[in-house]
Amino acid sequence: MTCLFDRAQALEQRQRKQAIDAQLRLARAQSTGPSCIHCLDCENEIPEARRALGGKTRCTPCQTTFEKGRRR
Repeated sequence: MTCLFDRAQALEQRQRKQAIDAQLRLARAQSTGPSCIHCLDCENEIPEARRALGGKTRCTPCQTTFEKGRRR
């Protein structure tokens, strides 16, 4: 017979993997298309390394501010 704690741990691991996979799919879906050269908010140039990820419209500081505001 399987230990109750082992079953609970297996369930937690399965749910964690599903949550991570869902977030990765969402991130990939949002990162489509070419990136902007200049940030939509501050008009500064978006670094080449960030633009290479695809679908970026804001520089890192502006994206951080945007995400913090959206969570409230």
